[in-house]
Amino acid sequence: MSTPRTLRDVVFVEGVRTPFGRAGEKGQFAENRSDDLMVKVIRELLRRHPELPPERVDEVAVAAATQIGDQGLTIGRTAALLAGLPRTVPGFAIDRMCAGAMTAVTSVASGIVAGAYDVVIAGGVEHMGHHPMGEGADPNPRFVADRLVDPSALVMGATAENLHDRYPQLTRERADAYAVASQERYAKALANGQIEPDLVPVAARSSANGWDLAMADELPRPGTTPETLATLRTPFRPHGRVTAGNSSGLTDGATGCLLASAEVAAELGLPVRMRMVSWAFAGVDPETMGTGPIPATVKALGKAGLGIDDIGLIEINEAFAVQVLAFTDHFGIADDDERVNPYGGAIALGHPLASSGVRLMTQLARQFAERPEVRYGLTTMCVGLGMGGTVVWENPHCTGGPGDAGHDGVAESAAESATGAAGGDR
Repeated sequence: MSTPRTLRDVVFVEGVRTPFGRAGEKGQFAENRSDDLMVKVIRELLRRHPELPPERVDEVAVAAATQIGDQGLTIGRTAALLAGLPRTVPGFAIDRMCAGAMTAVTSVASGIVAGAYDVVIAGGVEHMGHHPMGEGADPNPRFVADRLVDPSALVMGATAENLHDRYPQLTRERADAYAVASQERYAKALANGQIEPDLVPVAARSSANGWDLAMADELPRPGTTPETLATLRTPFRPHGRVTAGNSSGLTDGATGCLLASAEVAAELGLPVRMRMVSWAFAGVDPETMGTGPIPATVKALGKAGLGIDDIGLIEINEAFAVQVLAFTDHFGIADDDERVNPYGGAIALGHPLASSGVRLMTQLARQFAERPEVRYGLTTMCVGLGMGGTVVWENPHCTGGPGDAGHDGVAESAAESATGAAGGDR
């Protein structure tokens, strides 16, 4: 007779990322390989935690939205080998477009809950300079011919314009104001030393200038004003509202994190920076994919027995300012609410597609350490072709305060949430 299994809690041990470089031939990573960026992240995770024997890593899950060239060949396995992990450590590749790294995390978290894994590495990489969005894709013509989706669904900027159409109160002025705030919050966080600790420097090669050390994000534009943004053209529609200034930039970068069961983290002496509470993915109309975080968040909060008022910190990917505003409007959150992206977001530092989910988690983990009065936070993002993903996290440093009152013992752990899902009671 097999031994009965007990579902286990999942903890976030560490998250790191490379600096994000501008995509294109002038970007700092123009001559770096994608897999080498991921290798730097894996090695840094292990360097920061010498108490973790490398052979105790049970899986390496790496996401990439474009899985060809230096992002192909099962990049989770190839990056693990290149990083020097024992050959006994397996790896795999995963894809959910922008939510690739988030899906890598939730996929291996399921394995931890079930007892299949003890310790895992999960992350994502995207070199948009080498692999533009959609490279090599061959969309089935029936999507449009059979009117399964609107043709605009395949152009992310066009879907953002559709959001402006659907919600007239989401004006370009509001989007530009939000974009300015993102730049300002990032600049403040950088000055306060809240960005650099999570970065791993990368040796960057240039045929023209030789080697350099990339130590900072390349895209931020400090000093951005509403007046400068108002002069930008609208490339997705004449007289539109979506511009390069109120959208995330095209970037190259990699992210990664260590996850473990709570018991094994204690056994090995690994720090616990967050505890996973619940997660959910949801589908929406592909032509307004930016609404995806709304039903995903409703679903994830429902699994946890929480409401939006219980959430003290929100890290939402800023693919487009209008997409963030659609989310905040739905939940009655002010445009300038300090709970939302206190370090700024993708509008300032860029969005290397499949890698961004773990960047959100890494920033939330640091904010949890700084804000012990906050008990719950969430990471959420929209996903191309009409999806959204949300993960709810608990702050292990919580001492009580906003996001805590009235909900002692209500939120389930990821293990308890999985039990409910298996039993069909949610």
